[in-house]
Amino acid sequence: MQVLTHPIGRCLPVWTLVVQLVLRGSGAYADEATSNCKLTFESERKVLKRIEPLGHRNFTAEAKIGEDKYSYVFQLCGDAGGVLGAGVIQVKGQETTVIGRYNTTEVIGASDFVWLQYGHGEKYDTHCSQEQRRAMLMIFCNRNLDLGQLEVVQENRIREQNCFYLFKLETSAVCPPLEHKLSTGSILLIVAICLLAVYLVVGFLYQRLVVGAKGMEQFPNYAFWAEVGNLSADGCDFVCRSRDRAEPPNYTAVSTEPSDEVPEERDDDLLPM
Repeated sequence: MQVLTHPIGRCLPVWTLVVQLVLRGSGAYADEATSNCKLTFESERKVLKRIEPLGHRNFTAEAKIGEDKYSYVFQLCGDAGGVLGAGVIQVKGQETTVIGRYNTTEVIGASDFVWLQYGHGEKYDTHCSQEQRRAMLMIFCNRNLDLGQLEVVQENRIREQNCFYLFKLETSAVCPPLEHKLSTGSILLIVAICLLAVYLVVGFLYQRLVVGAKGMEQFPNYAFWAEVGNLSADGCDFVCRSRDRAEPPNYTAVSTEPSDEVPEERDDDLLPM
């Protein structure tokens, strides 16, 4: 018996994939990286979304306490180091300790940093009244780093209660957007340039089409601006030149015009010797 498959049935998986891609592009899956985190207050979800670029990635750090070396792994709302439910883990040799779980998440945001806490970690053996461990992460703004390096700041376990592991991470994801504002001087300069452009275009068209001017005469108020240019050149010449322009001549000029003076006649040679 031959089973016929309806064309719609064959196309359904394709349409499902298309719908998923559309939803993903429209932002329906925008919070996928943080959806696993269980927040104490859902109002904190908006702050958590600021650090979504950190999702789906393990951040590691190394620390040495005495003679012991520890490795730490952090993942945002995901299984750190592949440990189910763990947001932060501590690794020493073959031993793995869950410091905090993302099913107990608290987050606080400011303009240039986000504070994240994972609770319900494994209990201390002898320290801190054998309470559950918790991890705190201070995520700071650094515009020069897309994703920075995880750093261990402190392991505080000398208290009777409220002990914690403190980590630091820098990223540009929590940086506030830069505001590009024009200064008053820039606005005035733009307005002046626009007015000058309108003046030149309208004046050129008027001179050419209405007055019928040609050549440089098409420039609006050409005579006025030419006079301004000449005066500016004269002023620059007067201020900038150091040579005296009225120097006295070093020689006597010979006049080419006839003189009105009558030469004195001498008659000494007419007297009898």
